[in-house]
Amino acid sequence: MKKTGSSSVIERPAGIDPEAVYLVVTTAHRGVFGGYGRPSDAATIRLEQARMAVYWTADVGGVVGLAASGPSKGCRIGPAAPAITLRDVTAVMEATPAAVVAWEDAPWSR
Repeated sequence: MKKTGSSSVIERPAGIDPEAVYLVVTTAHRGVFGGYGRPSDAATIRLEQARMAVYWTADVGGVVGLAASGPSKGCRIGPAAPAITLRDVTAVMEATPAAVVAWEDAPWSR
């Protein structure tokens, strides 16, 4: 991501699959992850630059809110792993541009 003035422009990290989009994925094991991947209805999915949402605040509006607006102040988002393969996938949501900026800017604690 690249910031210019007061606005943010989404710039795909180097080496990410050019067909990938930013996804928010949930698993049967109550995991919630954000990262770049290809939308799929398979039971497994690979995400690059994957981060885990450990805790999100009520103002986010739930898991779908993480895809719609991204994590807010007070949410706990772990550091990015280069890649992860998630199993027992229950939902794959495409993130809005604003959500991508929020996910990529989210430190563990704000």
